[in-house]
Amino acid sequence: MKNTDVIIIGGGAAGLFCAFTAAQRGRAVLVLDSSNKVGKKILMSGGGRCNFTNLDITPENYLCQNPHFCISALNRYNQWQFIEMVERHGIAYHERKHGELFCDNSAKDILAMLLDECDAAGVVIKTNCDIKTVQASSDGGYQLQTSIGAYQSSSLVVATGGLSIPTMGATGFGYEIAEQFGLRLLPRSAGLVPFTFSDGIKQISESLSGLAVDVEMSINGVSFRENMLFTHRGISGPAALQLSSYWKPGQSIGVNLLPDLDIAQLLLDYKKSSAKSLLRNLLSQHLSKGLVLALQTLHWPSYADKPIAEIPDAQLLAVAQKLADWQLKPAGTEGYRTAEVTLCGVDTDQLSSKTMECKTQPGLFFVGEVVDVTGHLGGYNFQWAWASGYAAGQYA
Repeated sequence: MKNTDVIIIGGGAAGLFCAFTAAQRGRAVLVLDSSNKVGKKILMSGGGRCNFTNLDITPENYLCQNPHFCISALNRYNQWQFIEMVERHGIAYHERKHGELFCDNSAKDILAMLLDECDAAGVVIKTNCDIKTVQASSDGGYQLQTSIGAYQSSSLVVATGGLSIPTMGATGFGYEIAEQFGLRLLPRSAGLVPFTFSDGIKQISESLSGLAVDVEMSINGVSFRENMLFTHRGISGPAALQLSSYWKPGQSIGVNLLPDLDIAQLLLDYKKSSAKSLLRNLLSQHLSKGLVLALQTLHWPSYADKPIAEIPDAQLLAVAQKLADWQLKPAGTEGYRTAEVTLCGVDTDQLSSKTMECKTQPGLFFVGEVVDVTGHLGGYNFQWAWASGYAAGQYA
């Protein structure tokens, strides 16, 4: 049985950050990862450029049953501190819309930075390690039987991530550990994930596949102004991904196709100024022709070939309403296969918001995606990984 101070299960963003934070305090730290290399999700994130944080981090950018839980960690390790580390390592980066920060070159730069910090602090990282059992030892520590030997530590940090993107090695192992030690789990589901359809919208999406439209998408009083992307399976793009974290099966979502315009007024004005024009030709000044033809089939088929002057005002206003609040009812989502995050997880009521330690199980910590804290798209989930990893690393 090999002894160490801290064992961290999972070599992703939160696990690596926690590892060097704890090691910098003089703790002997061992990271165990089941994959053949650590940081795989970091490497694929942001299209290979890693959207590593956001300039505008607030608790409102996170979903959690206890919305106050994330405040402490986010305040104690904020985006400016991570940016300072990125700059100290000489990593070139740029800002995109909505305060999103990306590497100029490659996500490999962020992973290399984390591994350099781990190396400098003396962290030991072991890959291709399958954990067979985890047990609390009589002296208050933890014993692990693994495929590469037996280990013992005084602190155990679970940084296993969620269920999203199983091809990257995602499993529910972290939830199993939580259940083993009596922690409550909230029902998990896929978040930041494309919608699928089984009705006529599926055919429309297939025919328009690849088309991006600037829309405002909303559900239950929550709305996002971003691109919506038609795909062979349904609807994706930033607006859809953001909304998916708030959607429940059976619910409809609203899409405003022209969020900058008063559509009702626009159509009534067109009726006066362009009386002989067809509605589809007028709308094609604002939306792609293919999309307008699809909308025409749905919303004004009987007036398709009549000039706008012959469309009654009531009918025009009904069309305007459909364009401003196009109701779509997804059949589902693409699920964990393409989801960027897992919603819910370990109930935060059982963790210290200051240290991420279990209230009922001393020395056991949960960080990152395995916890019931899910960020919006745009670097928020990475910032939660850094902040929660830092919080646990200060105490593990």
